[in-house]
Amino acid sequence: MKIILPEFSLVFLLGVSGAGKSTFARQHFAPTEIISSDQIRAMICDDENNQRANKETFEVLHLLAAKRLAHHKLTVIDATNVEVAARQPLLALAQEYQAPALAIVLNLKEVICLARDAERTARTVGKTIIHQQSYNLRMSLGGLRREGFSKVYNLFTPEEIATVEIEIEKA
Repeated sequence: MKIILPEFSLVFLLGVSGAGKSTFARQHFAPTEIISSDQIRAMICDDENNQRANKETFEVLHLLAAKRLAHHKLTVIDATNVEVAARQPLLALAQEYQAPALAIVLNLKEVICLARDAERTARTVGKTIIHQQSYNLRMSLGGLRREGFSKVYNLFTPEEIATVEIEIEKA
């Protein structure tokens, strides 16, 4: 699948923990284009799993996104983004800066994400959280266009994700 992204846009990677969002981001985008909630959390408290730092993490994430959009830069949000409430402030930023918002959904089966989570050595999320994230993602999918996404790309299998080509469309 070919995904065409405007050179100036806000790209949301959506998917439960273990879906491969960070790997996908690293494969397809420059490090400076990616804003990762895990990396910010690690910078704040030396632990990307420390959910007690979420408020500060997302304050920084939103600030960085705003600064990049103000400079008309491609901005990729690497976070689960499975809840409407998490997407709303970022969609508001896209609207404020008149940047198209696009969603790339890594919509893998829950069992795949659970297996990947179990294989992790540094950090695991666990079955309960992955199940909740999966539910939240399923509940969100039908409304993404109404929320303000100009384009939604759904990827359903690891094979489909592996064959994605990203093309950046110059303005």
